Amino acid sequence: QRNVGTWTSLLTGYAQGGAHSDAMALFFRMRAEGIWPNPFTFTSVLSAVAGQGALDLGRRVHAQSVKFGCRSTVFVCNSLMNMYAKCGLVEEAKAVFCGMETRDMVSWNTLMAGLLLNGCEVEALELFHDSRASMAKLSQSTYSTVIKLCANLKQLALARQLHSCVLKHGFSSDGNVMTAIMDAYSKCGELDDAFNIFLLMSGSQSVVSWTAMIGGCIQNGDIPLAASLFSRMREDNVKPNEFTYSTMLTTSLPVLPPQIHAQIIKTNYQHAPSVGTALLASYSKLGSTEEALSIFETIDQKDVVAWSAMLSCYSQAGDCDGATNVFMEMSMQGMKPNEFTISSVIDACASPTAGVDQGRQFHAVSIKYRYQDAICVGSALVSMYARKGSIDSARSVFERQTERDLVSWNSMISGYAQHGYSKEALDTFRQMEAAGVEMDGVTFLAVIIGCTHAGLVQEGQRYFDSMVRDHKISPTMEHYACMVDLYSRAGKLDETMDLIGGMPFPAGAMVWRTLLGACRVHKNVELGKLAAEKLLSLEPLDSATYVLLSNIYASAGKWKERDEVRKLMDSKKVKKEAGSSWIQIKNKVHSFIASDKSHRLSDQIYTKLKAMTARLKQEGYCPNTSFVLHDMEQEQKEAMLVTHSERLALAFGLIATPPGTPLQIVKNLRVCGDCHVVMKMVSAVEDREIIMRDCSRFHHFKSGACSCGDFW
Repeated sequence: QRNVGTWTSLLTGYAQGGAHSDAMALFFRMRAEGIWPNPFTFTSVLSAVAGQGALDLGRRVHAQSVKFGCRSTVFVCNSLMNMYAKCGLVEEAKAVFCGMETRDMVSWNTLMAGLLLNGCEVEALELFHDSRASMAKLSQSTYSTVIKLCANLKQLALARQLHSCVLKHGFSSDGNVMTAIMDAYSKCGELDDAFNIFLLMSGSQSVVSWTAMIGGCIQNGDIPLAASLFSRMREDNVKPNEFTYSTMLTTSLPVLPPQIHAQIIKTNYQHAPSVGTALLASYSKLGSTEEALSIFETIDQKDVVAWSAMLSCYSQAGDCDGATNVFMEMSMQGMKPNEFTISSVIDACASPTAGVDQGRQFHAVSIKYRYQDAICVGSALVSMYARKGSIDSARSVFERQTERDLVSWNSMISGYAQHGYSKEALDTFRQMEAAGVEMDGVTFLAVIIGCTHAGLVQEGQRYFDSMVRDHKISPTMEHYACMVDLYSRAGKLDETMDLIGGMPFPAGAMVWRTLLGACRVHKNVELGKLAAEKLLSLEPLDSATYVLLSNIYASAGKWKERDEVRKLMDSKKVKKEAGSSWIQIKNKVHSFIASDKSHRLSDQIYTKLKAMTARLKQEGYCPNTSFVLHDMEQEQKEAMLVTHSERLALAFGLIATPPGTPLQIVKNLRVCGDCHVVMKMVSAVEDREIIMRDCSRFHHFKSGACSCGDFW
């Protein structure tokens, strides 16, 4: 003789034990047998629905609760609010709350916790202030929720007031409340206060409070204290859980992941999804893709976060094929990607080795899953299109974004700068200023690069000064290298040396390499020699330094000095990096080096080169042999120019694609001046748009002109 009481007891047991599916099946079986549920039945079944996140079932149970007259029962309404909040439907939870005739303390706490869970912190804080008239005394649960709000909103003053109330009302021995206060102080930057509370909790310290304190140390940059607490925790016989390990793995010290990994294996947490994902991410930061993959394969029940972390690992390594394969495997296993998954795989498509069309294919995937308007996906698309040479596509995505984050703005400004559209870069920067977006060092790095590529020396200096004076951003080595590039490109070498002399820290290899490149352009032998000496003292095995210095001597006709540099390279066994160019045709990448004859269409390529050179000479082309830095006859120099790797790639592109098809070429070194002239002329003669990326920027050749304005 089973009645509603026995059914409800069994339902409650299943719900409390986490067997949510079984609880739901039991509820429907109960209804099929004609048993009428009571308010306690609905409370248990709604708890199971909330645990599963089964929104459709939740709506059906809500309808049943109304049908059986429980719409005004306070604890049923509280369970409904909890269910809707955990399913992400804040408005429905608020509607239930507003429809309640009577509310208790649990009602207020449930809605506040639901708002907090869904990121509506400000609204939750407003609700707390409204609740003060209805609640004479706050419970521990209320304090925990509101103090978490203070932590998320960095409301230090309110956190201190609540701390006083906690002490006044005798809750100082409650571990959950004190842990929340400790976490709030940590997140507000008051690590000493947080640590003092932690010490006062002696005797009531749980794994949760230890983990919160360790996390606070890491957030505030005190990694040694975090490591010390992690050791002391185990000495005090408090066993770390998956959250402790995941927290410790967020540290940036390369020595920690392997040590923590050993502890994880020892305590058998390596199969937990959260721990495995954190381990995977930490090895990704170290560039250990193989180790990350081995960890990924051991994770039981991989969730979308684990898949996204593995994709992000390949993205950071610039391995587009690896990221694509993981995405395909994820799809075949029926796992639906989220916006972070798609943004990671789009990031991978921005790598130099990725095919031009792969990013477009994943753009289509983002539209299929309706994530194209997500901020992280939009930002990844802007960055990917800009880095793959499709600046118009980047602009289209950027203009369609209804919301933009810092990455979106920085990617667009940087994209314009790298493509030679300095005016557009500066206009976008001004729009960013007008929108009130807080800028960072990357923003100013991008805008100074834009000024550099257009020779806008005064504007670049003004933005650099504004960064330091108005935005209180300390310049890094990258900023100074950009300023050196700005002045030295414009031929202001004396001002460049003054700038280097005034740096607050010793100039690094990046600065001296930039100056050395400028000395080659401006044929300043003495300053080039100084820059090379400084650079070789920092990086004695860098082949580019020897090559640049030898080229400076060769340009000045100092063949003896040039030969001495080459001999020095040989004696130190420094190998020169070979110049190579590549072009993608029909999803296949074709690479070339100078005078290359290994391609299967080599005969046709050289025939096209010969015809193309003859046609250009008819149009007024005169080879500039000063770019051939070898002591040889004029005819030999001309022959060497014709077979530069970028021209071989260009000739192949012309014979392998229909007339009028845009061509995209990548070169690992700086494009030579004579090839730059040839590209401009070919764009007019062949009526083609040619996009070329060299080691420093993009060149858009169209109708006989280049986007760089011949200043690069």
